[in-house]
Amino acid sequence: MRPFFPASVILVLTLFHSSQALGKKRQTCRNVPGSAEYPNAQAWSTLNKTISGRLVTAVPSAKYCASIGGCTDAQWGSALFRNTIPGAMNQVNFEQGYDLKPASLCLRDSTTCAQGDVSLYSVEAQTAGDIQAAVKFASAYNLRLAVKASGHDYLGRSTAPNSLLIRTSHFQNIAFTDAFYVGTQNLGSAVTVGSGVHLQDLYAQAKNQGKVVVGGSAATVVAAGGYLQGGGHSALAPLFGLAADNVLEFHIVVASGALLQVNKNSYPDLFYALRGGGAGSWGVIVNATVRTFPTFSGTFSQIELGATTNAAAGALLAVHAQHIFDLDAVRGGQYFYLEKPGNVSVLVINTFTANTTLDEGTALLTPLLNDSLAVPGVFLVEKLIVTLSVNDALHMADDVAGVNIVMGSRFVPEAAYKNPNAPEIVAKIYEDLLDGGAQQILGNLVAGGQVSANAGISSAVHPAWRTAKNHFIVVNPWDDSASAAEIAATRTKFQDSQAAIIERLSGPNAGSYSNEGDIFEPNFQTTFYGPNYAKLSAIKTRYDPKDLFIVAAGVGSERWDATGTCTR
Repeated sequence: MRPFFPASVILVLTLFHSSQALGKKRQTCRNVPGSAEYPNAQAWSTLNKTISGRLVTAVPSAKYCASIGGCTDAQWGSALFRNTIPGAMNQVNFEQGYDLKPASLCLRDSTTCAQGDVSLYSVEAQTAGDIQAAVKFASAYNLRLAVKASGHDYLGRSTAPNSLLIRTSHFQNIAFTDAFYVGTQNLGSAVTVGSGVHLQDLYAQAKNQGKVVVGGSAATVVAAGGYLQGGGHSALAPLFGLAADNVLEFHIVVASGALLQVNKNSYPDLFYALRGGGAGSWGVIVNATVRTFPTFSGTFSQIELGATTNAAAGALLAVHAQHIFDLDAVRGGQYFYLEKPGNVSVLVINTFTANTTLDEGTALLTPLLNDSLAVPGVFLVEKLIVTLSVNDALHMADDVAGVNIVMGSRFVPEAAYKNPNAPEIVAKIYEDLLDGGAQQILGNLVAGGQVSANAGISSAVHPAWRTAKNHFIVVNPWDDSASAAEIAATRTKFQDSQAAIIERLSGPNAGSYSNEGDIFEPNFQTTFYGPNYAKLSAIKTRYDPKDLFIVAAGVGSERWDATGTCTR
């Protein structure tokens, strides 16, 4: 017999339960193995047939190496080799499921090997149709989806536990033209490059064409992948602008499975988002077309300076801060990094100045070198200054990989270095970071010049790029032998102590570069995207209403848990 409630009580109960429903949004989750709606063997077989047998099982790199009888140290540490393994990441820590319950790890030479954060299957796409089929399959079965070009990813965005991976490394097409048209407008010399082409290959082919593109110094970064979506810094950025400033068009598969031609006339809102709006959030890029410039020569230098104490290292970097504007007249680019592998710190300064003779390039660096060597406790380790083709100066044979690292970063505005107290502040920052155990501190002089001049471009590039002088990074590594507590402390070290130290120079709201930042940024929406986030969120909803493309600290990720599996 059903209990009787008066109408007034029923109304109160109804309102109570309705208010509960409104107050707490129902959680939804992706289908994972064991879910009732997870695809069965027949469904996976059908997908495999649709994409001509290009569906493979993905495993962590340590498990892959065990399956072939072991990898040599050279293989394990080679980004080129790791890029041939569907499940591998350049930084091995992003393969590990440290935050899964229980933790799921696969370490080199370990007797046990779990799947960790590595995708379960990989679509080794060779055509746009392969990508479309995979996207539609993931959408139909509500799967966690990941996208990877090379695995050169410092936030672990191109892998995810229990996911289906779409890998674009086979898209190797490169096509140059002297006249690239968008509509009826000729935008000039350009190259269309597939989303699997490494920068090292693009530089070599561009040199044969008498051309060069804006690109980074890493060999295995994919020119048409997350590099562009993040913004893309380069030693040539002060001369030509960021890589994202020089994109003319994309072909991309979006969440609906549609293949879109995206440029300033066609889907201009998505064109805006793809240039600086964050890697992995918008779809799967098939190719991108970027400007090319006539190739040229310049002066490349590598200077290494040692410092016997942390105080000497701080004083050395104070001198560097005093000379930080020395390259502005020629719009030179510079990457400098301080490493402390033992008791002595070493500062490595790599500089490229375009269209300069050997004497001119040497003269630009001489004041910095002379003043550095006048610092007590500082000594010269090595000096190399040569004249090179820009393509050769940018080209790298391979990248160091197979290690465990995380990083955090801040933009340092040009105005900060014009403060008369800047050298003193810089010295103390470096000394405190070193005293706190920092082993690698990087600086990138890749802004100013044309990066600043391009402030009027309508793109999602963080506005802080336009006023920055230095992109300041701290890298925190660890060995496989580290304990779980030590790893946890290293992973959160930037937020726990280092960010506040850097912000003495940068200021508290300086922003950070999403391709080289910290996934634990508490306010990543503003730190990585600045005032662009609301617009990007609206574009995300338009092209990906079900959040198929979710990555760590990416647009829309605040709606999902850390693995992108369940909504918050």
